[in-house]
Amino acid sequence: MMYPFLQLDDGTEIVHSDMRPDASVKVYFEKPDEKDCFHSAACILPAYRWENVNGFTQEELARYQEILESVAHLILEFSAQGGFEHASGF
Repeated sequence: MMYPFLQLDDGTEIVHSDMRPDASVKVYFEKPDEKDCFHSAACILPAYRWENVNGFTQEELARYQEILESVAHLILEFSAQGGFEHASGF
C-alpha cells in the first residue's frame, strides 16, 4: 500500500510504502508534465537508492534528495505505523 505524504510547490506528489520486511521503504515521486504526462522516480530508504527515474532532471532529483533527507525519519516512522493517519502523536 502507498500512503500520501507531501505535495510540493512544483506539483510533485510524494507517497511512501509500508515498511518492508527488510526495513526498507519505497518513496515515490510523481509530477504532472504537459509534454510527457508524468515524471516519476522512486527512492528506497534508508539507502537513498534512486531507481526508475523518468523525466526528472538532475537538479530536480538533487532538490528531492535534500527534501527527503530532511523528512526521512518521519517517513520511516509513518511507514511502520500504517501512514500518517495512524501514527501516534501526530
